[in-house]
Amino acid sequence: MAIEDFDFQPDSYDIVISSLTFHYLESFIDICRKINHCLTPGGAFVFSVEHPIFTAYGNQDWHYDQEGNPIHWPVDRYFTEGKRTAVFLGEEVVKYHKTLTTYINSLLQTGFEICELIEPQPDEKLLDTIPGMKDELRRPMMLLISAKKKK
Repeated sequence: MAIEDFDFQPDSYDIVISSLTFHYLESFIDICRKINHCLTPGGAFVFSVEHPIFTAYGNQDWHYDQEGNPIHWPVDRYFTEGKRTAVFLGEEVVKYHKTLTTYINSLLQTGFEICELIEPQPDEKLLDTIPGMKDELRRPMMLLISAKKKK
């Protein structure tokens, strides 16, 4: 069953957690309505998505110089939301780019309060031990948001 088709009982959960799902769904505001419906008053909604900077261009890869070094991350059509095709783990997948405005306003318009917004960065240990990890400081890849249902 698709996540869009779930119909949970009202006020039946204290917390909803989602990891890297909503950029695969066309409508974020519709999901926010469903989640708000099933959360108890004051209930938490915590989720992560690929950052809108990461999903904007579509192919989700650096532009490289002639030696194969990443020179910049392409951002194009940021304000044009909708379907993007990308390769993930060797497979072509469809994702739906949304702006940061859409994520935040969808939450606010469906009865949530924003508690925290995080654009995570790799810690020093990862930067020192994993080749190429320093490039992850050049653009945000993930977005984490914590919200709660208004009482």
